[in-house]
Amino acid sequence: MLESTPSAVTAPHHPEARERAHDSAAAATPRPVGGVVESEPSPGPEPVPIGPPTRLRHWTVTTADGVPIDTVMWQRRDTRRDTAIVMAHGFTGTWRSPDIRRLARFLDHRGDVMAFDFRGHKSSGGVSTIGDREVLDLDAVVRHARGLGYTRVATIGFSLGAAVAIRHAALFGGVDAAVAVSTPSRWYYRGTRAMRVLHWGAEHDLGRLVLRVFRDVRVTTVPWDPVPPSPLEVVARVAPAPLLLVHGDIDHYFPLEHAYRLYEAAREPKELWVERGLRHAEAAIGNDLIGRVAGWLDRALPEAAESAPVAAEARVEPPDAPEPAAEAPAS
Repeated sequence: MLESTPSAVTAPHHPEARERAHDSAAAATPRPVGGVVESEPSPGPEPVPIGPPTRLRHWTVTTADGVPIDTVMWQRRDTRRDTAIVMAHGFTGTWRSPDIRRLARFLDHRGDVMAFDFRGHKSSGGVSTIGDREVLDLDAVVRHARGLGYTRVATIGFSLGAAVAIRHAALFGGVDAAVAVSTPSRWYYRGTRAMRVLHWGAEHDLGRLVLRVFRDVRVTTVPWDPVPPSPLEVVARVAPAPLLLVHGDIDHYFPLEHAYRLYEAAREPKELWVERGLRHAEAAIGNDLIGRVAGWLDRALPEAAESAPVAAEARVEPPDAPEPAAEAPAS
């Protein structure tokens, strides 16, 4: 949910003055025209669609720096498809959350859906660097999808995961489309109460203890050195892959200013959806909205081949993983 220096006490980089300058200039920032869609609030959640049966596959993939990442895929049993959609959760989230699993049911009409736990979260190894090294986690999962034979790979991230999705698409490539929901445009943002609370949790011993005990999230105590490029600094490099930015007008973590700045800095093909009445990240995404995102993926990946029946000898599969017990939604 945030991109932050993990330790305010020891971090050599803490540009509070630069953040204040960003905030003071916010009102003067022109709003983009063209490619921006403002929606009406959804009339309410719809039932989760009941589609063809899927199976849950489970792996541990290893990142370039040696961190084991807990990874799953909801895969159709009746067809082989060439598109994989990789979801990246927000800070304190998990692929086991009811929200991620609900969204996967909508997206699996477009492709097989992969999800994972970022480093320092739940069953994955390592410690959270809150957006720095997490690009390696997403890259490992995307590479795994390619290794399974998927020729089209799209990513969709929420909050922290959205920042990682933009940075990954810009710095690593290897994706055919990217969707970023509730994205922070820059580091060190403390302009909302929710972000001040999250900074406290990431930067203080007591806050990290609370995260470890109550959220099963382990946050590093090592400061960023150097500070990694922010989403705003690299978003222009996502092109030529299509980019969809989705942001709520009542996001209580990152105001709309973050989305407008990202849209202005990005290159075509790009779209910004301003969602009226939408709060923050995966817990706020209704069924209607994720259905529209799936439709956008249909348009962004028009050349993807139709599903073909799976030959009996086509793949040697591990046993299906059991469905886990649902966990509480991420904050």
